Amino acid sequence: MSVDGLIVVDKPGGMTSHDVVARIRRLARTRRVGHGGTLDPMATGVLVIGVGRATRLLTYVIGAGKGYAATIRLGQSTVTDDAEGEVVSAASAGEVTDAAVHAGLAAMTGEIDQVPSAVSAIKIDGQRAYKRVRDGETVALAARRVTVSRLEPLAVRRESVDGMAVLDVDVLVDCSSGTYIRALARDLGAGLGVGGHLTALRRTAVGGFTLAEALTLPALEERAPDVVNLSVEAAARRFFPERRANVDEAKVLSHGGPLEPAGIEGPYAVFGPEGDLIAIVSERGGRARAEIVLAPA
Repeated sequence: MSVDGLIVVDKPGGMTSHDVVARIRRLARTRRVGHGGTLDPMATGVLVIGVGRATRLLTYVIGAGKGYAATIRLGQSTVTDDAEGEVVSAASAGEVTDAAVHAGLAAMTGEIDQVPSAVSAIKIDGQRAYKRVRDGETVALAARRVTVSRLEPLAVRRESVDGMAVLDVDVLVDCSSGTYIRALARDLGAGLGVGGHLTALRRTAVGGFTLAEALTLPALEERAPDVVNLSVEAAARRFFPERRANVDEAKVLSHGGPLEPAGIEGPYAVFGPEGDLIAIVSERGGRARAEIVLAPA
């Protein structure tokens, strides 16, 4: 089996995305491994890993829409906006009605301007925001436009923590890349006046990749070193429209040269006569030009 391709991993809790990459490097016996979108250590679920040439496809994976199942606790705020951080404020959520929760979620659906969590990997003057927070700085991040196409409540459960009433709200989320689910939890709690944070997060989809095809790390251990379950060609077909090149076109494109346009809305994948992936291409200026060349050297 080729070492070039994607692996859809079901990331366990307690591991960073980098931890998973390190494990795959060992299993696949190559250092050319990367991931297509960070998951916090607390989170589980779909983490797309690229191996070999497929690492160059990860920029498109990162930009794909995401799906999540999450639990939001209303009545407590934390420094990280999730359960890994220290509780910094608490207020009884006993008077918050289910209808108010539903209305608050509805208000955050659609295109919204979201301020990312201060404890995030966003860089400020070259340094990660979470590093500045841990060093005692107060961090203010600019709002970003994101799209939350689905924010559906599944259940509202009333609990008591240390004698104080809290609400645990299970939700399903479909959103654009760059959306912070922790920030949705924080903002729902703020809007309801009781504070909120995320207590559970499971990523159910990245683009067209879902939990249905995700493999656990123990399952990958058993397959090693043949851990790639989606070849670079198959991965490209999942993400892009397809164009077939003839022998001459394949030669030109594999060396970075342009082709005549085909009128395909890009980016799209160009395959050679034998079905091998040559490049990801977009059409501009009357020519079809490679965004990335993937033909083997």
